[in-house]
Amino acid sequence: MKRWLLYIVTSLCLLGLGGSFIYSKWKSGISNKEYNEAVGRGLKAYALDLPEKMDFAGEAVPMDLFWVRESVDREMLTNIYWHSSTLLLLKRAHRYLPQIEPILKRNGVPDDIKFLAIIESNLTTVVSPAGAAGYWQFIKETGQRYGLEINEEVDERYNIEKSTTAACAYLKDGYARYNNWTLAAASYNAGFENISKPLTTQGSMSFYETMLNPETSRYIFRILAMKEVFSAPQKYGFIYRARDLYPNIPVKEIKIDSSIANLADFARKQGINYKILKEFNPWLRKNTLSNKTRKTYTLLIPEKADIYYSNLWKNPALFGGGTGDTL
Repeated sequence: MKRWLLYIVTSLCLLGLGGSFIYSKWKSGISNKEYNEAVGRGLKAYALDLPEKMDFAGEAVPMDLFWVRESVDREMLTNIYWHSSTLLLLKRAHRYLPQIEPILKRNGVPDDIKFLAIIESNLTTVVSPAGAAGYWQFIKETGQRYGLEINEEVDERYNIEKSTTAACAYLKDGYARYNNWTLAAASYNAGFENISKPLTTQGSMSFYETMLNPETSRYIFRILAMKEVFSAPQKYGFIYRARDLYPNIPVKEIKIDSSIANLADFARKQGINYKILKEFNPWLRKNTLSNKTRKTYTLLIPEKADIYYSNLWKNPALFGGGTGDTL
């Protein structure tokens, strides 16, 4: 055999043996002793012990089904090891969930629904490629159907109170259809028709036993993973102090039933600047508010105009009391 051919054959054999070794090590994993030692040393990444019981809005998750366990595992691994994004959500939620939770309660919607807003928008005013916008990611037509004003100057998809109320109405319509909050939540992603038709075609009554499109199939499991992380963040490696969270800044309301020719001038008269006005009222989309119908709008202004500039992060009251140094 020629030398070059012998070299190739030998190399391929070694690669094959190496690949088999790597495959066997990956497949067999490590012993319990090695695992415990690795966890003790803080090595990443390691497999997660999944909860034996989970629920969404009081509805049991069938964790005995292998595809359910694997779907939960996928989303928990994705969120737990995407450290920067999940830690940002934990910090950001401290500001926005106290605004969302009372609205859900007032509308008779389960508290777990708040995790829809978290996975939909990361609690930001992002716009999706399909044009869905705001904290609850309404597309224009659906938002208007559920009572949101959406035009060039005003877009209430960016108003956390108005959009949360609209989301409650949509989800209650879903619950009225399915008598099930899990399916109602899935319909928030897919739309009623794209849930009802597969249920009918497949003769199913359960989200977990229905074949849906890939995005909707993941939707509830993403919510469940986020709920689990929020229930025990330190358990999953997210370590922070109360003062590291983003505070819910006290505001006062200003009622406006006339036009505003220049929002920058208006802001200065309130003792703030244009940026702060827009930060607290992202639903104002232009530099003017024509308000030809003389509708009454509620604008939010920080209670103290200088709160952005002095001692914001040293105020224990903004973090629920205490020193701000502990979890």
